[in-house]
Amino acid sequence: MILFPAIDIRGGKCVRLTQGDYNKEKIYGDSPTAMASQWQEKGAEYIHTVDLDGAKTGDSLNLDAIKEIAANTNIPVQVGGGIRSLDIIDDYLSAGVSRVIIGTAAINNKQFLKESVEKYGSKIAVSIDARNGFVATDGWTETSTVKAIDLVKELEALGVETIVYTDILKDGMMQGPNFEELEAINNATNMNVIASGGVSTKQDIRKLASLNLYGAIIGKALYDGTLKFEELTAGDQNAG
Repeated sequence: MILFPAIDIRGGKCVRLTQGDYNKEKIYGDSPTAMASQWQEKGAEYIHTVDLDGAKTGDSLNLDAIKEIAANTNIPVQVGGGIRSLDIIDDYLSAGVSRVIIGTAAINNKQFLKESVEKYGSKIAVSIDARNGFVATDGWTETSTVKAIDLVKELEALGVETIVYTDILKDGMMQGPNFEELEAINNATNMNVIASGGVSTKQDIRKLASLNLYGAIIGKALYDGTLKFEELTAGDQNAG
């Protein structure tokens, strides 16, 4: 199981939000690139970045910061947040980003998603952000009437290969992931499933690995020091 340290970027800085609330922000560093280099040195094999401004506005306001991460690290970088056009995808991929994650647009603009998958294949992932089993959009500010499990099946039929599944109510709460939902999602699809939200202990990581997930994103627990990434990559995470 791949462990992805998360770098959430807002206003060019590394931040974390609690439950996706833009009013509950904590700044952890002024340089996303320095943060990415730090995770690489500690053994990360893939970096997960989010343009929080982009997720909310639909404009890729932190594009340059994320391009800089891709240019200055030797490991793959994936990016999500505000990916709403083929031009933005082109821009990221040509700058060395390995995978682009489509979120809100996967719900609101199925034609765009279809064209993206047809053009870029495995370089496209879809982020499913769910609240009580229903998909949320627009930087988690809106909850749709679409059931997450139904969207999963639809995405697989479209040819999507990788999804990032976030349980919003678990995100940043340090209370563990929604294992039950993740297991149901993973069992319902052949796509690569990346768990996001609530990963806060080594036990959480072992349990996720036992579900045969493709990956897990770790955010707040790393920044608050609850988990040390170098320990996770040094064999403590035996199930992974």
